[in-house]
Amino acid sequence: MRVAAVVPSWNGRRWLPGCLESLAAQTRPPDEIVVVDNGSTDGSVAWLREHWPQVRVVALPRNTGFAGGANAGIAAAGGADALALVNTDVELAPDWLARTVAVLEDDPRCASVATKMVGLEDPGVLYDTGDVLRRDGVCEQRGRFRRDDGRWDAPGEVFAACAGAALYRRAPVVQAGAFDERFFAYLEDVDLGLKLRLAGWTCRYEPAVARHAGSGSAGALARPVAAWAARNTLLLVARSFPWRWAPLVAYRQAAWLWHAARSGRGALRAHLAGLASALPLLPAMWGERRAVRARAVVRVQDAVPAAPWRGAGAGGHPDTAW
Repeated sequence: MRVAAVVPSWNGRRWLPGCLESLAAQTRPPDEIVVVDNGSTDGSVAWLREHWPQVRVVALPRNTGFAGGANAGIAAAGGADALALVNTDVELAPDWLARTVAVLEDDPRCASVATKMVGLEDPGVLYDTGDVLRRDGVCEQRGRFRRDDGRWDAPGEVFAACAGAALYRRAPVVQAGAFDERFFAYLEDVDLGLKLRLAGWTCRYEPAVARHAGSGSAGALARPVAAWAARNTLLLVARSFPWRWAPLVAYRQAAWLWHAARSGRGALRAHLAGLASALPLLPAMWGERRAVRARAVVRVQDAVPAAPWRGAGAGGHPDTAW
């Protein structure tokens, strides 16, 4: 299996040394490393060409978001059988790629491998151990912000992988249309995970460790993460969810809006701006619903099974009760 590592980067100069050194130190090294620069202004491209001439650099003229950067890397790595998507602010354990490649090679139905993402500064804190999509539109990241007490050390099947540190089988990703660039940032990997699920593919969890700084470049985005999540949740559910789940989605959106209002005027304005930015895209998403159903070999109610959507059983972050 030929594997390319794809690293989307936006003003990630300070993170690139650790990321690339961890890729170079893999016991099963990638056959190619592609760094996609999303119009950085911090000298990333010049630094890469001087210090890492063996790395293939795809320099984009502007910031196309994680989705656009990842897609450019997927296109550039056309000869690869598998793609390791790695954020700039991630450092991989030396056995990360060997373990994830082994999962793809052992399971021909598997299109993606989620891994054990922990804090870069405090590896005892979990960041993500695979994603779970609920019928209210929320994607929960298993274990997020909890102490790593061993509960997430068992391999198994999960809904989807966080693309900050994941391995994908290239062919089904391309067939599914890769990442939807209209999402720009956040939930584009959940959307891809749903498309792969509907196409009959599975995602496996392998607890190979990836240390992640978390929101390494998100602070410079035009709106906060919560606003991106609210916006992109609307896009995802408008295209793929049945109308009978609309009350659950409405409840979650109202809860997020209430939380933003309690956080202050600035948070509320940013949240409302995020929702407003979804409105021009909703007609196109609704227009794609029939095509989504026609292509699916798995029903959406089977891809997103019924599960608790509020309370402790919903798996929410430990700092929220709603």
